[in-house]
Amino acid sequence: MSNGGIIGPVQNPVRGDLTTTFTASGTYTSPGFGPGQADYLVVAGGGGGGGGDAGATSGGGGGAGGYRTSFPGGTKLSIPASPISVTVGGGGNGGTSAPGTPGSSGSPSIFSTITSAGGGSGIGAWDSTSAGTGGSGGGGGYSTPGAAGNTPPVSPPQGNAGGNGATSGPATRGGGGGAGAVGTINSGGAGLTNSISVSPVFYAGGGGGSNSSPNNAGGAGGGGTGGCNSSTPGGLAATAGTVNTGGGGGGSQSGNRSGGAGGAGIVIIKQVCASPVFQSAPGVWSLSEAYNYKKAGQWTS
Repeated sequence: MSNGGIIGPVQNPVRGDLTTTFTASGTYTSPGFGPGQADYLVVAGGGGGGGGDAGATSGGGGGAGGYRTSFPGGTKLSIPASPISVTVGGGGNGGTSAPGTPGSSGSPSIFSTITSAGGGSGIGAWDSTSAGTGGSGGGGGYSTPGAAGNTPPVSPPQGNAGGNGATSGPATRGGGGGAGAVGTINSGGAGLTNSISVSPVFYAGGGGGSNSSPNNAGGAGGGGTGGCNSSTPGGLAATAGTVNTGGGGGGSQSGNRSGGAGGAGIVIIKQVCASPVFQSAPGVWSLSEAYNYKKAGQWTS
């Protein structure tokens, strides 16, 4: 065994995947190793929920932002050495109260050739127009269907349709669609879970539709809760979609309340480095450790 220097078992350098998360727009640069391949998660901003009116009328939930990903098992993107612009879409505004306007659609998120569409707007109280289409569609109103999701169409689909409103009584509205499920007559559609950033996280849940009772949850993945009027005087306000999940905003119940805003989107890039990243190195070892490695034929001199 040579004198001086560091001794220890053979420890080969390993190639590491580097994950970069954008919660606001910016620029992505391949991390010092030239061009490569990368997985991506691109979630757009969620749509805003519809506003309620002074009477018994209410709004639908906002649709979740479009959800597009290559992880796991999809086709990676080729990443050049030159910087790439990244756009993280903002959530749409909730509709105003009295007379109860629709929410606004979320904004798209963009990375390289991948564009996810903003979530569709939830319908407003007694709104004569339809809910908004988008990555996932907004929730519908009284005898009014929810809007289509996956608009514009991509494969795999980036979202689902919003839920239909009730066909009798003005209080119950449709929930917004989510990345993993359509909205229902009250609740927002569930989003999807993704572990591109190691720990699994739900994204892109639809906003809950308003209801006369607390049965109007937002979809898993940041969807806001729809308003209701049964628990407190004047009702409970709709809540916003969770920031950086692309969740849709909740629709507002009656009582001059605004709809919840949609949550901003997120972009996550996981690049396979084109050169090794040294994650470990030989160190100083005790005599017992040296003996065990030598006996196993794993010691270098």
